[in-house]
Amino acid sequence: MSYEKVLQVKTCVIIGTKQTLKAMKNDEVSSVFLAEDADIHIIQKVARLAEKLGIPCERVASMEKLGRACGIDVGAAAVAVKKAGF
Repeated sequence: MSYEKVLQVKTCVIIGTKQTLKAMKNDEVSSVFLAEDADIHIIQKVARLAEKLGIPCERVASMEKLGRACGIDVGAAAVAVKKAGF
């Protein structure tokens, strides 16, 4: 499951929509996780850019669980996994 993938690499993640978008534009991202229960307008921007840039994008059910998998106490709509070397 995707939450476990995030847990395995949580020291190499970028948390939040704005930070994820910025890192994607800077070619620093190997994959993206989006929470299905987040505002559609927010995650749609990330999903579109991921598709355009050819970045794998996985969907997870819960912002709360995605945030916890990253080690934070609040929900996360978008999380990016950094490429090796960043």
